[in-house]
Amino acid sequence: MKHLIYFTLSIFLFGAASCAPKDSEINTLTKKEMKQGWELLFNGKSLENWKTFNGGAVTGWKIVDGVLHNSGVGSDHGGDIITKMEYRNFELYMEWKIAPESNSGIFFHVQEGITNAIYETGPEYQLIDDNGLPTQLKESQHSGANYDMHAPKGAMVVPLEEWNKTRLIVNGPHVEHWLNGKKVVEYELWSDEWNELKANSKWKDMPHYGAAKSGHIGLQNHGGLTMFRNMKIRELEEGKGE
Repeated sequence: MKHLIYFTLSIFLFGAASCAPKDSEINTLTKKEMKQGWELLFNGKSLENWKTFNGGAVTGWKIVDGVLHNSGVGSDHGGDIITKMEYRNFELYMEWKIAPESNSGIFFHVQEGITNAIYETGPEYQLIDDNGLPTQLKESQHSGANYDMHAPKGAMVVPLEEWNKTRLIVNGPHVEHWLNGKKVVEYELWSDEWNELKANSKWKDMPHYGAAKSGHIGLQNHGGLTMFRNMKIRELEEGKGE
């Protein structure tokens, strides 16, 4: 009887493993996703959809086994990348993991040519090693936050060696941050609450921050190594939800 149980369990585990996604299947779209309007931002082979913020071709970033790595050294005023296309209303999905004591971010509605730093224009979905930094983080600096504006509620990051799953929904003024299947931040751009938070944040003297109604998607090369894969986006019709 013991051998039969072991044999049955082995078949179950083997079957479950064979159904698990393989690395060769990353950075692809299913037929259903294509029908829903999803488009890949990164195919695992090139950065043809990306450029350097305020610059040209991407340098410093590299692709390793279908995964996009930033430089690993970071820079506050250079080395950030943005999509060549601009987006207004959209749902963005990507997976990311971060090295110990590292820090990065995802930006939207980014504008070029008006500031030297990407974070002075587009709001930021924060990515960080929440538990490994030597300094204490503010509530609005944890992963999933609208950086220095809205703290994430109930956010749970996975261990550093695993992949976090992010969804960012922007539909008119309405924005949602999702982390690992849970909505952790929700806000309305340009509302009274937004304006009050901005006036009391590091963005108070940055007139371009969060002002645009459309723009580029951006990835930050800030401090330490962050890796990205399965980056895809679909545009939304304003006011009609997901």
